[in-house]
Amino acid sequence: MRKDFDPATVGPDERSAAKARLFDPEADGPWRGNLEGATLSTRCTLLAYGNDSPGAGPQLHVHPYDEVFIIVAGNARFFAGDAIIDATAGEVVFGPAGVPHRFENLGPGRLQTIDVHQGPLWLQADIADG
Repeated sequence: MRKDFDPATVGPDERSAAKARLFDPEADGPWRGNLEGATLSTRCTLLAYGNDSPGAGPQLHVHPYDEVFIIVAGNARFFAGDAIIDATAGEVVFGPAGVPHRFENLGPGRLQTIDVHQGPLWLQADIADG
């Protein structure tokens, strides 16, 4: 049994439990949907991304907040600053705020990620490659 903190020291705030749709499982295209944290009164914005083409992925970009990528299916290669990180289904990759990054499907098959933006709104600046 876990008890990492004393529940008596934390009270509820004014927010209520809520639900919203992140993506339509039947939708086509790589960007299946996004859900801004403000919709659920939270500080995390979620994106659902996936593609079936090895080598395909978002262009180089940067955010003013941290981003966490959950690899749900497939294999990916992440380029974040000087780091190159290969990740597979079940793994998580961290992209620090202000570090330009991109990722691509390594194949075979579909790459599917859930991208957790550590901000209530999706803020992004695309950077032209070369």
